[in-house]
Amino acid sequence: MDRSLRNVLVVSFGFLLLFTAYGGLQSLQSSLYSEEGLGVTALSTLYGGMLLSSMFLPPLLIERLGCKGTIILSMCGYVAFSVGNFFASWYTLIPTSILLGLGAAPLWSAQCTYLTITGNTHAEKAGKRGKDMVNQYFGIFFLIFQSSGVWGNLISSLVFGQTPSQETLPEEQLTSCGASDCLMATTTTNSTQRPSQQLVYTLLGIYTGSGVLAVLMIAAFLQPIRDVQRESEGEKKSVPFWSTLLSTFKLYRDKRLCLLILLPLYSGLQQGFLSSEYTRSYVTCTLGIQFVGYVMICFSATDALCSVLYGKVSQYTGRAVLYVLGAVTHVSCMIALLLWRPRADHLAVFFVFSGLWGVADAVWQTQNNGETSPFCLYLGNTRGLENGKSKPTNELQANVSEMTDLAAVPALRIKSTCDLRSQTEHSSHVLSCLPGGLRIHRTAENHL
Repeated sequence: MDRSLRNVLVVSFGFLLLFTAYGGLQSLQSSLYSEEGLGVTALSTLYGGMLLSSMFLPPLLIERLGCKGTIILSMCGYVAFSVGNFFASWYTLIPTSILLGLGAAPLWSAQCTYLTITGNTHAEKAGKRGKDMVNQYFGIFFLIFQSSGVWGNLISSLVFGQTPSQETLPEEQLTSCGASDCLMATTTTNSTQRPSQQLVYTLLGIYTGSGVLAVLMIAAFLQPIRDVQRESEGEKKSVPFWSTLLSTFKLYRDKRLCLLILLPLYSGLQQGFLSSEYTRSYVTCTLGIQFVGYVMICFSATDALCSVLYGKVSQYTGRAVLYVLGAVTHVSCMIALLLWRPRADHLAVFFVFSGLWGVADAVWQTQNNGETSPFCLYLGNTRGLENGKSKPTNELQANVSEMTDLAAVPALRIKSTCDLRSQTEHSSHVLSCLPGGLRIHRTAENHL
């Protein structure tokens, strides 16, 4: 096995271990800590911190610590969040949520930068096209990473299913589940009953151990890389911090970008509803917390399969047809959820709703990137032309596509990374759409 592929596998399995823990714990926040809305508030704070960090932290950390150091430091924030759940309160969950949020954007930016540089470096040595090798490495990464949603939720269901603490609720108490559920309600439901503390500690121990193992794996086996592109002529000067920050907000002067923001905004809202409200008010309230993992596995599996399907189908149907499919599916589910009164004997219906939600969510995950990325590439290149210059500036920070997505709702998951290349006569530019922002790097080429 060559060194580049080994490093890609180390990154992939490190993220698998980390997000097996975080993904499962995220789905349980609103159910485990329903008192006064602590769980939902913690997730809201988490993604607020992520929004803040995406504006300036990724380039600063990567420049000073390198990709490997940034990944390790950011992963420690995820582990701290797991540890904070052992002593869940407003004074532990909120600070650790902020810590995780601050590290999330640098984590994904460093991951994407590492894979892109590794792919381009290996392609140059092997005499292959950099674009093909980078896409291959990202394909390997997401093939391994996407399974984290299955493993994390499966672990939680198996642990909480050992000795279920919930009993079948009487008919009158079921009226407080579903659309009638209220955070301030005093009626006893499965949502207000926690599993035994021993089971909670067992699950948190597994999740924390998985996160620690991820950090150790990256620290021990991932080889650091040096971004020779940034060290080439023209890249020696770092972009000032305030220039990076102001460039983000200047982009909002373009009304087309403001309209595009609505797409990731809705994507975040619908994912937040499923991960926090549906799991608490429907699944946990009626069936018990031990079923949350199984229901979310159905969503993750359907989402992944439909994402692959839509990628193939979109070239024949166009995006408009798929957007209509996603919108109709979601609106139909929303109306049905408003009217449906969940009962324990409706077990299959809980999985049908999560599966249909995954069918629609795959539309937003696949088509939003395809819709916004070409515009981001065009916008980045046009912004790089200053004072009649014929070539883009050396480096332009443009935190655009994921910023609203990150801030939209408490339980948004970050799932998208795209890598596009645009070649010109004398130089090539890489546009990476990251949670940490859109960055256009001028590659090192000799200008003859």
